[in-house]
Amino acid sequence: MATGHTEAPGDTETIDHTESPRVEVYPGREAVVEFDPDLTFECVEECTWCCHHGVLLYDRDLLELAQRANLAETTTQFRGEPFVTREEKPREEHVGPDGQACAFLREDGLCSLHLEEDWKPTRCSVFPLGVWLEDDGLHVDIRESAHEHCKGLNVSERRVIENLEAFLPELLWDLENPDSDRVL
Repeated sequence: MATGHTEAPGDTETIDHTESPRVEVYPGREAVVEFDPDLTFECVEECTWCCHHGVLLYDRDLLELAQRANLAETTTQFRGEPFVTREEKPREEHVGPDGQACAFLREDGLCSLHLEEDWKPTRCSVFPLGVWLEDDGLHVDIRESAHEHCKGLNVSERRVIENLEAFLPELLWDLENPDSDRVL
């Protein structure tokens, strides 16, 4: 978010952007919004870029995933933290440059956990946002890499700021380190 005062051409009112807005996402749980409030996002089928990376699993995610899949086959440890396994996929679409993608990404580019289990890990819900904790609370912004790769930004009418509960599971406020900038 820009800092200082800006004035749009033809406007006589000065807009102050020095303080990022705090938005109550759940009762008593606010997020400091660092992104443009007009930003929209809708997942688009032909993208799947976010599924080409390892997905960090929080403790609650591990418990949920254990009810849906074999953890020994679908998770790995990286720097002492659990992640969903990335695996070689025998295809050219819906994979990263190394030919790998999330273990749950199907050939059609859809997530088997989301479609068949009506559930997805916290980090998958958060994307394309990034979250981190500061002294004044939970902060949220668009991941830098999403600006370059995510095809779902600004393609719909669905304003992110009006739908934060869909992106930010409530457990984020209970985590000691909700930082989403950790990757496999």
